[in-house]
Amino acid sequence: MKPRVLIIDDEKNIRDVFSLLLDEHGYEVETAESGRAGIEKARALEPDAVLLDMNLPDIPGLDVLARLKELRPETGIVIVTAYGTIRSAVEATKLGAYAYLEKPVDNEEMLLAVSRIIEVRRLKREVETLRSELHSRYRFSNIVGTSGRMNSVFQLMEKISRVDGTVLVTGESGTGKELVARAIHFAGPRRDGPFVVVNCGAIPRDLIESEFFGHVKGAFTDARTEKTGKFELAHRGTIFLDEVGELSQDAQVKLLRALGEREIIKVGGTKTIPVDVRVIAATNKNLEEQVRKGAFREDLYFRLAVLSLELPPLRERAQDIPLLAEHFVRKFARELGKKCQGVTGAALARLAAYPWPGNVRELENLIYEAMVMSESEWVDEGALPSRLPQALKDADPFVNAMQVLKDTVPSPKPSQVLKEAVHGVAERTEKELILDALRQTAGNRTRAALILGVSRKTLFNKMTLLRIRWPE
Repeated sequence: MKPRVLIIDDEKNIRDVFSLLLDEHGYEVETAESGRAGIEKARALEPDAVLLDMNLPDIPGLDVLARLKELRPETGIVIVTAYGTIRSAVEATKLGAYAYLEKPVDNEEMLLAVSRIIEVRRLKREVETLRSELHSRYRFSNIVGTSGRMNSVFQLMEKISRVDGTVLVTGESGTGKELVARAIHFAGPRRDGPFVVVNCGAIPRDLIESEFFGHVKGAFTDARTEKTGKFELAHRGTIFLDEVGELSQDAQVKLLRALGEREIIKVGGTKTIPVDVRVIAATNKNLEEQVRKGAFREDLYFRLAVLSLELPPLRERAQDIPLLAEHFVRKFARELGKKCQGVTGAALARLAAYPWPGNVRELENLIYEAMVMSESEWVDEGALPSRLPQALKDADPFVNAMQVLKDTVPSPKPSQVLKEAVHGVAERTEKELILDALRQTAGNRTRAALILGVSRKTLFNKMTLLRIRWPE
């Protein structure tokens, strides 16, 4: 779609010249010969830019400008006049004019002003789109889990996101601490501000102060230019201090001062810079134990642990494994261009029996590896790496998978019994059983299929055959 420009000028030759120039440069052009006509066209057409004459026959140009900005605040307006004064230019700027050009107008200057307006609007739309995508990507609902442990985490996250206090997120490596920190940020009052990540364990000891607070030119041998630190970059947003337990004692002192004073001084500088940031810290260490050992400052610990959130390891929320596996299958199916439908019951049984020392991150990497190697529509046992324990040969894999789901689905029945019922042995009808499984799992087809002891594909086929709609 072409950018749209509205020309409001009572001189026909100016309207014609501007129209021709703008048309040649790829703009869609509309014209109006009076203020009232211009306002009506702006209301109907939603132009990206307006070229507005200051001296119109019916309404003063400044009044038209005010009406246009009230009507379309995002529209860029260029004032064009033969009677320019400093006072009128100042008034136009106060009312929101983008540029002020005097007649006779230089054509290149006019085209440049319009192109800049269009570019600014394009960039604003991109920023809004990216911000919307970020908010969507880091919603609480995108953190997968329905186990009792994760439900408690979600409830606490929701409460924490409403306030602006400092947060300490603890948990083993791979449990998703950064994902949780981002979700809290994007659900909170600073969602439109920056989210700045600092990996405290990856910064050399002699550079930590410069990384946190920045430095002035010449502060040390390699300081050839001035640098803005992470705290300053996070102003009015959130700074995420990942692996904060790795900080040296000296770095802990400097961080403590910044948290207490809410201001920083660049390395080599003398000027204090106020910073308004929310701090979310994360660690896989037991900081209380580190305090007892003298490895972590007690005063800094209490500064960071104003609000605390502990993420459970995957082995303690194993009932979430089928959901996580399904989530990663969908994610990587898009990335890899594969038509993979899910994980088989036998493969889920093996996933459920593994202790997952690398937690969710390890499961994600394993599903990716399995999907790269597999040519099937389902991730089956053959696609899983040999380090995963084998399921018992005489056991029904769906029974094993159902054991994983025992805390997710209320009172599940043995899969073999349900499997027989699905095939017509039990008194209840297939339709009733399928609907019952869907109700128990809040409509999740994968878990419903596990309860019924059938594949996800079989469940879909049965639902189609029996004309089952969900929600009911």
